[in-house]
Amino acid sequence: METLATIGYETATPERLREALTEAGVDLLVDVRAVANSRRPGFSKSRLAASLAEVGIEYLHLRALGTPAEGRAAARGGHHDELREIYHRHLDTPEARDALETLVGIVRSGRRASLLCLEADPAHCHRSLVAAAVAERIPVRVENLSP
Repeated sequence: METLATIGYETATPERLREALTEAGVDLLVDVRAVANSRRPGFSKSRLAASLAEVGIEYLHLRALGTPAEGRAAARGGHHDELREIYHRHLDTPEARDALETLVGIVRSGRRASLLCLEADPAHCHRSLVAAAVAERIPVRVENLSP
């Protein structure tokens, strides 16, 4: 059975994120943020990809698996059930289905991948919903990493 990791950088430094990914044997970080920018230094798309490349970790942004604006607003407001409803509807869009199939192919190939988003708690983040959607398609063990 393949493993799919998830990680949130909310409480991490870029260095600690790299360490956690390296310790877990991750060779591909799959960014599932709709907007791959961050006010936190080191976590915007270009800087993060360059930082990960220094330790041999590839970066892939699957924007279509990001949370729509209304889902992000629900999450910020602590409305996690609403976030889940919005995100499940989003997963039915053609773009999200295509990106999910790309992710399934990556996991099926045996790559040691980790999903990335901001939220520290995977129970309150859409990356757990992405991981569950992968698990509906192929046998996979989900491992939540802590930076």
